[in-house]
Amino acid sequence: MDRVKSGDEKHQKGYSCSQSVACVFCDVMGLDEQTVFKMSEGFGAGMADMQGVCGALSGAAMVIGSKNSTANLEKPDSKPATMKLMRELVAKFREKNGATLCKDLKGIETGKALRSCPGCIEDAIRLTEEMLEKMEAER
Repeated sequence: MDRVKSGDEKHQKGYSCSQSVACVFCDVMGLDEQTVFKMSEGFGAGMADMQGVCGALSGAAMVIGSKNSTANLEKPDSKPATMKLMRELVAKFREKNGATLCKDLKGIETGKALRSCPGCIEDAIRLTEEMLEKMEAER
């Protein structure tokens, strides 16, 4: 499966950036697309006002958390490892694009966009794939 192509097709269809990323990893999360679509809906456009984290990164966080979490409700023991993985993913995204906030990526205050939504989706998908491969290799 070409996740980048699928993410682009979903975005062209009207999925938000977060939905476009998270929904191409339904198989990894063990969830159906409708559920992931609903769960990720509120994260688009930097949580709707472009002030927050890029929706594509939010979608990636859902995937990494879903895959890495032990789901231990009594003792949430996987949180530090998941946070470490996300710090690495976010750092790589920031290094590649110069920002992680939607408004900065879109150049709302500067008038100079750093990266398009399709570009952010592509980067988030590729980085998520890299992190999943790293997680698998370390198991």
